[in-house]
Amino acid sequence: MSGRDRYLNVDQVAELLGTTSRFPRRLIAERRITFVKVGRHVRISESALAEYISAHTVQPTRPRRSRVRRAA
Repeated sequence: MSGRDRYLNVDQVAELLGTTSRFPRRLIAERRITFVKVGRHVRISESALAEYISAHTVQPTRPRRSRVRRAA
């Protein structure tokens, strides 16, 4: 994380992920994402969010070719 990161609240993270605020709260509760506590407020840096997204991105695979051949 760099010192120039923007820190987002739970609702902002949920909006970026396209989820409800319950999902980022669960990530925080289960310690699956890096976060910062400022008093009673919880903030997630943009770089931590980007790192979480890249770690959970599934790369596409090449489609398998069917071994069954069509009858001529």
